[in-house]
Amino acid sequence: MIRFESPWALLLVLLLPLVLWLGARRRRRAAVRFSSIATALQSGLSWRQRLGGLPACLRFLALLLIVLALARPQKGREQVRDVSKGVAIMMVVDRSSSMQQELSFRGSMQNRLEVVKQVFKEFVVGNGRALKGRSHDLIGMVAFSRYADTVCPLTLGHGALEHFLANVHIVNRRSEDGTAIGDGVALAAARLKTAEETLARQTGQTADAYTIKSKVIVLLTDGENNCGEHSPEAAAALAAEWGIHIYAIAVSGGEARTVVNTLLGAVKLPGFGPQVDTSTLEMMAAKTGGQFFKADDGGSLEAVYQQIDRLERSEIESLRYVDYREIYPLFVMAALLLVVLEVLLRSTVFRRLP
Repeated sequence: MIRFESPWALLLVLLLPLVLWLGARRRRRAAVRFSSIATALQSGLSWRQRLGGLPACLRFLALLLIVLALARPQKGREQVRDVSKGVAIMMVVDRSSSMQQELSFRGSMQNRLEVVKQVFKEFVVGNGRALKGRSHDLIGMVAFSRYADTVCPLTLGHGALEHFLANVHIVNRRSEDGTAIGDGVALAAARLKTAEETLARQTGQTADAYTIKSKVIVLLTDGENNCGEHSPEAAAALAAEWGIHIYAIAVSGGEARTVVNTLLGAVKLPGFGPQVDTSTLEMMAAKTGGQFFKADDGGSLEAVYQQIDRLERSEIESLRYVDYREIYPLFVMAALLLVVLEVLLRSTVFRRLP
């Protein structure tokens, strides 16, 4: 669409005939009187005579373009900008030695951590089936054993997620083994508390460009808290104070096998892993307004993520606005070209003597 920022300037169009008439009077030249021009008329008109009014037309068009330029024509293009009311999600995953026990997942046996990583990735980017992806959400990850670490900070750029997940491994040092659920949740809650500042640094956008609708911790473990500075109760209290929901998932079931590296290679030995502390996980979920789930295999874990996906959805609003840009320089340039053409024609082809 085209609009005029100063439409009052278009009134100058009414003065154009007067300007042209005054110019024509000024250009009147001396004439030689003849008793009769009938014989001259019989000879016909040359093409220069037929086009004699062309310079005046060019002058008129140039003045008209100048008037239009004074009215400041602007070309507008409608823009649609999506404003997201998204969810900030921190995944808190157990990577203690017990997570190497195996689960059945899509026809094969994999250790619990690998299944968790695969399903979480599909939860974020989608799998073409029930999980549609979380493209409008802030996603981050904390992994914990005896110590809790931020694996992936909160980000809207999910392309790097696979790289971060690839660096999450089961702890291989006895001194680092353990299950610090409280520390993992407390660290994730602290990250979510400052999610707005993190988003502002990443995007550089205004505050209304993205609104955090809710903040969520998805906690996944197969054991009980046995180390760390923060108790699960204290970590849940922090999350509740900061308005963060905890969705706690207890991974159990599957074959309790332990992989032991020997001189003959990796050997799977039957074993008995720690019992998951479901009562503590239920308490953390209830205290923060979240929910507690149990997952016995890869399929049930995927079903849990589908439920969370339905419970925490983003909202997208479309803001429509018109972006205008000035186009009057085009009119000015066209007017100047017409004036130059008029001067050239009057000085050559339509030149008059005297």
